[in-house]
Amino acid sequence: MAGEEFAGTMPVAGRQRFDTEALARYLSGHIPGFTGPLEVQQFRGGQSNPTFLLNAGGGAQYVLRRKPAGQLLPSAHAVDREFRVISALHGSGVPVARPLCLCTDDSVLGTMFYVMSYVAGRNFWDPSLAGMTPAERAAIYDEMNRVLVALHTLDFAAHGLADYGKPGNYFARQIARWSKQYRASQTEEIAAMEQLLTWLPANIPPGDETTLVHGDYRIDNMNFHATQPRLTAVVDWELSTLGHPLADFSYHVMLWRVGEGEVRGLLGLDLAALGIPTEADYIASYCRRTGRAGIDPGTWEFCMAYNMFRIACIRQGIMRRVLDGTAASRHAREAGMRARATAELAWSQVEQHFKGVAG
Repeated sequence: MAGEEFAGTMPVAGRQRFDTEALARYLSGHIPGFTGPLEVQQFRGGQSNPTFLLNAGGGAQYVLRRKPAGQLLPSAHAVDREFRVISALHGSGVPVARPLCLCTDDSVLGTMFYVMSYVAGRNFWDPSLAGMTPAERAAIYDEMNRVLVALHTLDFAAHGLADYGKPGNYFARQIARWSKQYRASQTEEIAAMEQLLTWLPANIPPGDETTLVHGDYRIDNMNFHATQPRLTAVVDWELSTLGHPLADFSYHVMLWRVGEGEVRGLLGLDLAALGIPTEADYIASYCRRTGRAGIDPGTWEFCMAYNMFRIACIRQGIMRRVLDGTAASRHAREAGMRARATAELAWSQVEQHFKGVAG
């Protein structure tokens, strides 16, 4: 998502409108101190769960996340899982917004939703961090690295998340899950995707680890302090689960592998002049903080291909919602149409880094 057109709020899109008075009545009974009147704006960013800014009485502000309306893919849009994980993490070393209430009664707004506190600060869509000094950029990147390590080293069982996912066999389970999601939302045949669907489950690297993973850890899912290089909240926990930390970390590091496009990346930029670490240096910082000796190159490149495959599946799901008329974002069609290009990029990664693979 390439810029400021995804930042900020807008009037609620017609297909996303709901009964504001019904919401105000519900919140007055479930959030201490809540008073009306209630004004609702929709955040521009986000492709999955529609997200809204609530301006209430006394200048209070809240954020609401809800399931989209219409027929949904199995296990997708799990806002109740989001609420559970931020409830567990609030007050830990991983910064999240304060959870306030979860409503599982569809009769209130038509779909399940939750409300959390609004965290003011800075949100970046451009990873080159235009307008900052090299030192400021370096500090922002170091903070992102530090917080992801805090997540991956968290004692998730001590925070009540021992059953938040299945431990072990993460790649096999995730590849099977996303393959099923892709088939359920498929709108055309994509040759590269068919190759990935066969190659990935047959080439899972050895070794296994289990940590809490975010699943969508990228710079535009983070709020930073207004003046300090400090993360105040990591948002959008829809894809969080118990999983392999290298899957989560490599997804984040894909930023270094892509250039200008729907997702703005770092490829081709003069990182040294900008003060942004190289991919190798960023990996080294993560390994130093987690106590790793390093990361096997074959495992790393498998993780990259897997994550690009996963994004292609997500974009195919967006395309299906566009055709079904349930897509949350006004930029959804553009994102959905990129499923083919993303699958082709993923397969090119396989061909480039693994011997004996023919397209």
